[in-house]
Amino acid sequence: MALAAQGAERPGALPFPDTPARAVSDTDMARIYEEVKTPWKYGVVLRGAENELVDGPKVFRRGSRWYMIYVSFIDRTGYETHLARSDDLLHWEKLGRILPFRGEGWDAWQDNGAPALVDHRWEGPQEIESYDGKYWMSYVGGEKKGYETDPLSIGLASTDDPSVAAEWRRFPGNPVLSGAQRDARPFESTTLYTSTIIRVDPALLGWPFVIFYNGKSPPDGREAIGMAVSRDLREWRRLGDGPVIDNHGESRWAISGNPQIVRIGGLWVMFYFGAFWKPGAFDTFACSRDLVRWTKWDGPHLVEPGAPFDEKFAHKPWVLKHDGVVYHFYCAVGRQGRVIALATSKDLRRPAP
Repeated sequence: MALAAQGAERPGALPFPDTPARAVSDTDMARIYEEVKTPWKYGVVLRGAENELVDGPKVFRRGSRWYMIYVSFIDRTGYETHLARSDDLLHWEKLGRILPFRGEGWDAWQDNGAPALVDHRWEGPQEIESYDGKYWMSYVGGEKKGYETDPLSIGLASTDDPSVAAEWRRFPGNPVLSGAQRDARPFESTTLYTSTIIRVDPALLGWPFVIFYNGKSPPDGREAIGMAVSRDLREWRRLGDGPVIDNHGESRWAISGNPQIVRIGGLWVMFYFGAFWKPGAFDTFACSRDLVRWTKWDGPHLVEPGAPFDEKFAHKPWVLKHDGVVYHFYCAVGRQGRVIALATSKDLRRPAP
């Protein structure tokens, strides 16, 4: 489906729900920080081969094993999506590609995938939920080679078994969201980036599926996070006339991106990364009671540059809690290149007493 034609057929964005705002208190924000903070850097858990960068970790469980969907960037060609496996969340085995280059079409040379419908309950089983008999991912696709070369759009792909390193099937109606669509808001007019899809009680927003993603706008490449909703996972309506997370007031070049959503007690928590509105690139969070109005944490970062392996960037979070330990996977850029690292709430390098 051509981007221009798809854009001409779409209705406009839906308004945000007209419900009273329920603020998240400073006390609740501090409580969430204490719950999710990960001061112990375990180190690099996945690195690329020669001339390969790895990026964007997303983790789920299937059966007794853990799986990581991540992206590979070889010889600066573009993103491909890969799968790795672990028994303990610390040691990872690469399994192979699950979304390779097509070499043609709107997603010819960029395929950056994220699993959809991962259990978002804090300390939940972390399993990936099926829908309509299949398992799904959203992915960032683009037709040009290079590092995240504009324009990029969001597509869907599915599989019968997300634990197998086999190519996922691309949805024929792709891309489902793009900057060329007429309901695209100014903050996403250039490019759409990494997304996360969750399933919620339809009573919350009137829709069962919600997607969050960051988009880029001219002239300075500012990135902010917006949302859309769906009844069937395939057709999406943008929600709101602008972003729900935006730090542009701090800098013209501010980036807020790679959202992940979890539910902790009565609060929704969005982990995301920030860059260029404070020094470097780092991971932080925001909280909400309704998924629409978010209170941003302004205290210490969850991870930030500081070790040799992440001295430039420590960003793009995936956070979970298992057996009493918080695991914070992130993309680290430093003396080992672009790798995937881990920080934890307990020092896992130290023997238990």
